[in-house]
Amino acid sequence: MKIMEVQERTPMLIEQLLAVWEDSVRATHLFLSDEEISSIKPYVPQAIEGVARLYMATEAGQPVAFMGTETGRWKCFSLRLRNAEKDWENNCWNGLSVMERWNG
Repeated sequence: MKIMEVQERTPMLIEQLLAVWEDSVRATHLFLSDEEISSIKPYVPQAIEGVARLYMATEAGQPVAFMGTETGRWKCFSLRLRNAEKDWENNCWNGLSVMERWNG
């Protein structure tokens, strides 16, 4: 896994991070309906573009997580989960690994 600060927020990257966000929300926010997720989704690119500092984690060159910060505080965090229902423990460790690398 490679973690880096994003220097250029291209339209293609925003779309990839939007997909990470949607996968993460669908796997973890089971209380949201499809309609609710669809109504929130248009605002996510604005948030990604507007956050002061944007970091992302990649595996095999593809985004798997991102985090936005402002004034030293987290503003957003999304992690693409793999086989969320079948592999929850492994997903938790992947999330912890990402967080440790960003914090350490």
